[in-house]
Amino acid sequence: MHSSPADLVREFHRAFGLDARTTPTPVAPALAAHRGELLAEEAAEVAEVSVSGPLDRLAHELADVVYVAYGTALVHGIDLDEVIAEIHRSNMTKLGPGGQVARRADGKVLKGEHYEAPDVTAVLRRQGWQPDAASADAAGTAGTRVDGTA
Repeated sequence: MHSSPADLVREFHRAFGLDARTTPTPVAPALAAHRGELLAEEAAEVAEVSVSGPLDRLAHELADVVYVAYGTALVHGIDLDEVIAEIHRSNMTKLGPGGQVARRADGKVLKGEHYEAPDVTAVLRRQGWQPDAASADAAGTAGTRVDGTA
């Protein structure tokens, strides 16, 4: 049995002494910028191989994007599995009565009249996020890390 992506990335962060928080919290601007750069780098690699690259390289680059995305969530203390479940719940409301699907010309599924926006704020609150405290955290405190340090 495979471990979840969240568990695997948490193991990596612990092994290499990287930030890993257990409660959603903003991080220092430099760390946030670094995580954004890592994600952009991985997304660019996917874009590069998605059209003409071999399938094994595309699979590798897609996995790298997911790995870095889970790492970024972990750095911020976000349980990404729960957020993805909420996004999925919302996306499934795009399905119309009788299974009708509205699509854009390029095939993208569109929001219908029954669409319900995801409530990511509620998910983060269940994880311990306190939006009022977020301003104080962004000003310099790091939140609780997996290793118990701030």
